[in-house]
Amino acid sequence: MAVMEIRPQPFFGNKNRAFWNLQSAGWAGALALRGISGIANGQPLSFLLPIIISTITGYSISLLLSVIYKNLIHQKPIVTWVTTTIVLSIAAALFAFIDAWVFLIQNPSIETGFASLFVGYVFVDFTMLGAWSALYFAINFFLRVEEQNDQLLRLETQATRAQLAMLRYQLNPHFLFNTLNSISTLVLLKQTEPANAMLSRLSSFLRHTLVNEVHSRVTLAQEVETLHLYLDIEKMRFEERLRPSFDIEPAVREALLPSLLLQPLVENAIKYAVTPMEEGADISVSARMENKSVKIIVSDTGPGKNGPIAKNTYSTGVGLGNIQERLNQAYGEAHSFEIKSSAGGGFSVIIALPFETRKQIEKKAAQESPSSGQIRNEAIFGEHASDRSSGGLVTAPAAVSSHQEDINP
Repeated sequence: MAVMEIRPQPFFGNKNRAFWNLQSAGWAGALALRGISGIANGQPLSFLLPIIISTITGYSISLLLSVIYKNLIHQKPIVTWVTTTIVLSIAAALFAFIDAWVFLIQNPSIETGFASLFVGYVFVDFTMLGAWSALYFAINFFLRVEEQNDQLLRLETQATRAQLAMLRYQLNPHFLFNTLNSISTLVLLKQTEPANAMLSRLSSFLRHTLVNEVHSRVTLAQEVETLHLYLDIEKMRFEERLRPSFDIEPAVREALLPSLLLQPLVENAIKYAVTPMEEGADISVSARMENKSVKIIVSDTGPGKNGPIAKNTYSTGVGLGNIQERLNQAYGEAHSFEIKSSAGGGFSVIIALPFETRKQIEKKAAQESPSSGQIRNEAIFGEHASDRSSGGLVTAPAAVSSHQEDINP
């Protein structure tokens, strides 16, 4: 039987409900405190009637204050505080007038005059309404700060996603240029069957990569699958000269990394190791767990950094620099990017990333507030993760509005 997962909701998730809960609990607490205090001092039960009426009066007046404060809270500070002081004084005077009047009706034989009772009640009622007003402004100030923090985080996330999208979009023309150039060559040589096969494989590769959002992360297993599709295309060009191999530890297959991160490294190895060498080169991709990080190595047996590079090898200059920038955007200082090369010794790129899986990130997001957890998921997975199964491509829930309302009925 399916069990519905119940996640705790924050107290201020529904602001109207939070207001009514606080309003009712606060005045009920005040009633209980005054009642218990009177009973402890030996007052007869009849004294509870004016206290109940006073509580109802305070409850009603505070509702009127909330409507006024809601419009004042967005004004200039001088307007807010001056108007609040005036309104609060009038409300306390009205509160004290009703309390004194009720007390005189219940105790007609008392010698204390109305003015004296009124002055005495003013201090008590002003204190109660002042505390209520201070709590109202404090909570709403806290919520406005939270709103601004969420908006800032959302803007930073959008800026990061835009930067990652720009970097990723640079890769597609880079790869397409080389592949289409090869297809064009095959067509000119009238090798229609290989050209058609390459077009089909290119179509499969693009379909596989474009399903995933440009700023999202995928598992290492999915990234390796993408590399296999890419290498199927390149194997048609280089045949036995291209000798790829993979060594991926099972423990890191579910680790997340930016999508289409390794393909430019393999493409770089093909251009500078396989292309200029008549005998071709070996290209290896390995990944393993090391000190709670995922260590990925892409290496080749080409001429190395100081070796000869074919002059007809085209480069757009976005490869390694692009990857470094994407890693900086995604991980900050929590990653390492290292290049090793020597003349005749091949070329290696070593990347170390924090080990993160989808389950780990979703668990952490569930423990955070909905807004910050959701924004974190958007930044990592994309906008539609909730629409995909756990075995599919990794994307994330669509953003909800960051608009925050004041606590009011």
